Amino acid sequence: MVLLVITAAAVAYGVAAGLLLPRAAYRLSVEPDAAWHDRCPEGHPIPGWLGPSHCRGGGALSARHRYGAGPAWTAGVAGVVCGVLGGAVGGRPEAAVFVAVAPVLLLLGIVDLAVQRLPDVLTLPLAAGLALGLGGAALVPGAGGSWTGALIGGGALAGAYLLLFLLNPAGLGFGDVKLALALGVPLGWYGWGVWALGAFLGFLYGALYGLALVLRGSGGRRTAFPFGPFMTAGALTAVLLGGFGA
Repeated sequence: MVLLVITAAAVAYGVAAGLLLPRAAYRLSVEPDAAWHDRCPEGHPIPGWLGPSHCRGGGALSARHRYGAGPAWTAGVAGVVCGVLGGAVGGRPEAAVFVAVAPVLLLLGIVDLAVQRLPDVLTLPLAAGLALGLGGAALVPGAGGSWTGALIGGGALAGAYLLLFLLNPAGLGFGDVKLALALGVPLGWYGWGVWALGAFLGFLYGALYGLALVLRGSGGRRTAFPFGPFMTAGALTAVLLGGFGA
């Protein structure tokens, strides 16, 4: 019964947070060194950062004034991801941290898919928030991981990605290095087995996507594509398995 309540609450939170993402995703989807979008494609000012992706041109809602990702899609994905995380981790205190940051990871994925960019305004606070949140969770009885392991895991994954970036800057963005810092924290929380699995799955998912592009004739071996969503998917898969295992 308790697990059902936790899962339902996580789904409700994910849906509510997902409904707020489209406007932020559109505003953040700009090229490097460009200012955030402050107007919709129709030229109307965008009020605030959170909310659905439509504006009130002429004082009334109109389908032609919609832009960016659809709120139903973002709410659905966020609800599913948060619900699965809540159900997997259960009543352990780290569940609140993982569920809370899941919509931010979805937002990063949407932006990366749109402009192949992971904004510092999201990646760096995400890393700090995960570290602080899991530090608090470690103080609560019943925690299923290690805060020291989480901190080491974040540094280790960021270091590995930094090395790859230095070896091949054209194949990996520096934003991926900063995202690795954040993703390595929850992976390290559950130990080196989960950490290694999450790192491996990120590359595996990305490689499978690249292979699919080649087979479909949509790209070649050197075709660039956003890697952040695959890093995130790999990390989430490993954290789910770690949550079940713990």
